[in-house]
Amino acid sequence: MKKEKKINFKLHLNLPKIKFPMKANLKENEKIIINKWNKINLYNSINKKNKKKFIIHDGPPFANGLIHIGHAYNKILKDIILKYKIFMNFNISYIPGWDCHGLPIELEIQKKNNFLKIKTKSEIISFKKKCFNYVNKQILLQKKDFIRLGIIADWNNIYKTMDYKIIANTLRTLNKLIKLNYLVRKDKPVYWCIKCKSSLSEYEIEYTTKKSKSSYISFFIKNNNKLFNILNIKDKKITNYKIELIIWTTTIWSIPGNCGIAVNKYIEYSIFYFNKRLILISNNSKNIFFNNKNIKYKIIKKFHGKKLLNIKVYHPFSKLEVPIIFDNKIDKYLGTGITHIASQHGYDDYILSKKYKIKGLNVINDNGKYIDYIYLKKIKNLNISESEKYIIKSLKNNNQLFLIEEIKHNYPHCGRHKYPIIFRSTLQWFINLKKNNIKKKILKSIKSVKWIPSWGYKKIKKMIKERPDWCISRQRYWGTPIPIFVNKKTNKLHPDTTNIIEKISNKIEKYGPQYWDNIEKKKLIKDNYNDYEKTSDILDVWFDSGSTCFSVLNTNFSDTKKINMYIEGSDQYRGWFMSSLIIHTIINNKAPYKTIISHGFTVDKYGNKMSKSLNNYINPQIIINKYGADILRLWVSISNYSDNISISEEILERTTDIYRKIRNTIRFFISNLEKFNPKKNLININKILLIDKYIIYKTKEKQKEIIKLFKNFKIYKIIKKIENFCINDLSSFYIDIIKDRKYTIKSNTTQLYSLQTTMFIIVNAIIKWIAPILSFTSEEIWNYIPGKKLNSIFLEKKFYKFKKIKNNLNLKIWDKLIIIKKEINKIIENKIQKKIINNSLESKITLYTNINFYNKIKFIKKELKFIFIVSKLNIKFYKNKNFLIKFKKINGIKCKRCWHFTQIKNIFYQICKRCLLNISGEGENRILA
Repeated sequence: MKKEKKINFKLHLNLPKIKFPMKANLKENEKIIINKWNKINLYNSINKKNKKKFIIHDGPPFANGLIHIGHAYNKILKDIILKYKIFMNFNISYIPGWDCHGLPIELEIQKKNNFLKIKTKSEIISFKKKCFNYVNKQILLQKKDFIRLGIIADWNNIYKTMDYKIIANTLRTLNKLIKLNYLVRKDKPVYWCIKCKSSLSEYEIEYTTKKSKSSYISFFIKNNNKLFNILNIKDKKITNYKIELIIWTTTIWSIPGNCGIAVNKYIEYSIFYFNKRLILISNNSKNIFFNNKNIKYKIIKKFHGKKLLNIKVYHPFSKLEVPIIFDNKIDKYLGTGITHIASQHGYDDYILSKKYKIKGLNVINDNGKYIDYIYLKKIKNLNISESEKYIIKSLKNNNQLFLIEEIKHNYPHCGRHKYPIIFRSTLQWFINLKKNNIKKKILKSIKSVKWIPSWGYKKIKKMIKERPDWCISRQRYWGTPIPIFVNKKTNKLHPDTTNIIEKISNKIEKYGPQYWDNIEKKKLIKDNYNDYEKTSDILDVWFDSGSTCFSVLNTNFSDTKKINMYIEGSDQYRGWFMSSLIIHTIINNKAPYKTIISHGFTVDKYGNKMSKSLNNYINPQIIINKYGADILRLWVSISNYSDNISISEEILERTTDIYRKIRNTIRFFISNLEKFNPKKNLININKILLIDKYIIYKTKEKQKEIIKLFKNFKIYKIIKKIENFCINDLSSFYIDIIKDRKYTIKSNTTQLYSLQTTMFIIVNAIIKWIAPILSFTSEEIWNYIPGKKLNSIFLEKKFYKFKKIKNNLNLKIWDKLIIIKKEINKIIENKIQKKIINNSLESKITLYTNINFYNKIKFIKKELKFIFIVSKLNIKFYKNKNFLIKFKKINGIKCKRCWHFTQIKNIFYQICKRCLLNISGEGENRILA
């Protein structure tokens, strides 16, 4: 008997030729891609044609230390949005910047170089030089790390707030405010850190738990008889006692600076008699003193606070007479309903003192120590912490410490030293926010801004309303100088100040800020120069960064380059968002930005904010070395930035799984496009197979959804859309169906080119969807896509442009077919689990449906077995509206090539008729659109 010749059927299959690797090897590939971008100067190449422009202004991070995960999140989020804008045919403007001044840098240099006490001019020069060199070194390190994240930016044109030109432009911005009369110098309380020996901005403050002495202190009424007469108290047994007004405070150290007592004129107060004492407190606070103490007391008189007008009390440590004033913000349930006023140590106290023209007592120096004209001599030269025991002892000796207990409460601390701050009145420079109804203008300007998340509008609105004047001066060495001369007697600015600042700005732009340090005042002020002193303060770093909308982007103040977007952490509502808003609105009567996006802080899996002190942070460099920058970028994209953002090893592993699903889906398409030539083989979209046309339509609709999400900056929803599309529409549906056709169809036929055209279109669409997020991966894929291409995917400057699809798809029918397919899959899975069959091609399915549905699908009747991936499909009619599925294991012969089962017995070389046509005939006939 003649032996049958064996045929290698693989030679006759269109098997994928896989060059695009399954394993990403991101760590190495990303470096190669960065080198490529540098070589082609990608940023400038994108922006060659100046049509539409989109500007994100970079909020400058401090140039100290390596970048942390928060930096990485912020920069990647900006980059995703900018790259989306590239595909919307915008030219992007993104100049990275660094905040070079500020306390963190000073502290680092002090710590490393033993600059604990700077006294001489040469020490100051040396200190500033070390700060300058340190900052430049840090910027190089951070810049390198940001580039490694795949950030496309104008890296050759970065801005540094210590650059001579930037400092000069910052001073020109200050000069503009001076010309508009918004700069004032006054003595008022500011946040003061006794460790820094400087005022602090709100941004440099953090609230943490502190133990304090909750103290109830009595002030004796000066003229008891006067108050007895006002209240009509005539009982001589009572009028023989002194009335003690009880205040409550948690800052007992501020009592020496007391200059007034505040009550609420509308609160009901009472005079209580007990233990041969008369005390005056709010009626609602009696429980503090008498409940659970078995103290017998008697209410002598109830009255409202307005009765205390013109009554005075004695200062506890002197014969000073202290007035009673009204503050209707006082809460009747808080403390005793009576507060003590120390105008030098509290902003609200300062405002009340101004209102009632009360002169405050300055009792604390720069170091937080009591100065020599304090009436309590023992606390002279002691700091506020050391003084407490002496203040308490003195109050006890005078029988004026009514009650004291330790409490824990949130209290402002210096963000650098972690040390409790004080409010201290000093002579400082302020931006006057009461002038020209500027707050109303600012409130009006924020209405035109798009706030994302939307609660940002309410947040900044509240902050603006509550914001006091902005203190812009600091008592430090490293920073932008305030080059102003003030009269020694009147404390007024030199009348030629604006011209002087303009001259100094021009010189600083050429020679640096040391010009101001070295210039003698007589060279700038010719007449009466001895009447003026040269200020030594520097500008608040938030003035530096807040004025960058002018100093970096637009020095002529004309607002022709209004910034499209600021993107920063949610802490910047009181920081950079606010400082930029104030400066720009004063100068240009509008906000500097069109859109604000704020994001939360990075937190660990337990919800704790990441910090070095808690040792719960993840270094971005470690993540990149382990997973690759694209995994970090993917994590950013799936995190909802409107809330705090969690990161952990577990989250990164899940993120990697998402990456693999997307990559492997794309890999399947690319591996089946190797011999496809778009110029020759691309088929008209309306002449391809119906299922191909359907999936292209789905891809087009998905692209609309994704672009809409990008447009509304809902970045965190995009990857979920792409992942679902890859899993449900492609892998579980389309790819599952078309594998048979791709592998078995005859080469160089319309049916194969229809499939490859579809794959080509889908890959070109998906790659643009993921490019803003998975920038390195998309650039890698770009090299594998057939056809003539530009040098980088980011030079394309557009999403895939779909041609118009003729509407003969009847989408409702396809939706129902997908439902039927899912039900068939469930039945087949059940049979496989029960080991009745090994795979779906061992199935024979009978579909029962009504005649109406049958008439709609009969034109693709022959395609249905391929759609459902079974070897045999019959359709029968019944009257029910719903469909019915019946399964039967097929009896037949398995084709050695396509694995379908057939009833034909006389097959050639054990392959079916369809395969025979595809190998040696004209190829099988499939239904085109």
